[in-house]
Amino acid sequence: MDALHGLLDGPRAREAFVLRAVMRPPWAVRVQDEAPLALVAIVRGDAWVLRDGSRPVRLSAGDVVITRGPEPYTFADDPATEPQVVVHPGNRCETPDGADLSQAMGLGVRSWGNAVDGPFMMLIGSYEPRSEVSGRLLRALPSMLVASDGDTALVRLLEREIVKDGPGQEAVLDRLLDLLLITTLRGWFARSDAPLWFQAMSDPVVGRALRLLHAEPARPWTVASLAAAVGVSRAALARSFTPLVGQSPMAYLAEWRLTLAADLLREGEATVGAVAAKVGYGSAFALSTAFKRVRGVSPQEHRVLAR
Repeated sequence: MDALHGLLDGPRAREAFVLRAVMRPPWAVRVQDEAPLALVAIVRGDAWVLRDGSRPVRLSAGDVVITRGPEPYTFADDPATEPQVVVHPGNRCETPDGADLSQAMGLGVRSWGNAVDGPFMMLIGSYEPRSEVSGRLLRALPSMLVASDGDTALVRLLEREIVKDGPGQEAVLDRLLDLLLITTLRGWFARSDAPLWFQAMSDPVVGRALRLLHAEPARPWTVASLAAAVGVSRAALARSFTPLVGQSPMAYLAEWRLTLAADLLREGEATVGAVAAKVGYGSAFALSTAFKRVRGVSPQEHRVLAR
């Protein structure tokens, strides 16, 4: 498993909020639903996205926006347009003075807006990524990411599926949303503005070290054995690794092991001892001690809370 796979394998939508919004100017929607991760694909027309404290960003058809919550943001036809709709937690839609708009702006199956034939359309998806690997992804992302090279074929497919209401449709939409998110992030991570630790993957020393740690987390690594496997001295590994990744090799490995353990505990029925062995801890006690010290709860408590 490489570092990018480890990040992108986490987000899995489960009955995500997915909606098609169709608007006619003037319009502005303020989103303060506190969702930790949301994705918006512009299907047609132009718009602006405004984040408190940041400059407005112009959007056009084909752009995909990923926002990291819980801070609010606004989509509008013009930066000067005052919000007419506020989206609250639970996707409750109201006017700024509190009047309910859920029914008034309904346009059919998963469709919403102020005009059925409006010149602007966007697809919206937001969900709670409960995975601990997703937590690492959220920490790696900026507060807002705009991609102008999104997968237009995938957006068109999501647009077609979003208005269907057949058996299993929620599962179809969940997977399409995940796929659009992953393809967008993969493109972003390949660009120069990606985090330094991701750029480190192309470093001949640090990249190989990261791949080894991700491929064999249970191996009893030391700085010396990792350096030997990469083919450099301990000093050379430390000199390259920490500035690029932001952590020492062993600190990075410890975090990765606990991240994997958290996912295994949430997703399966394996015992704490079995999980400990799989991620590189010598006993259930050793894993439990490290887990509680870093995360504040025991592995068993995490398993209950994460479900």
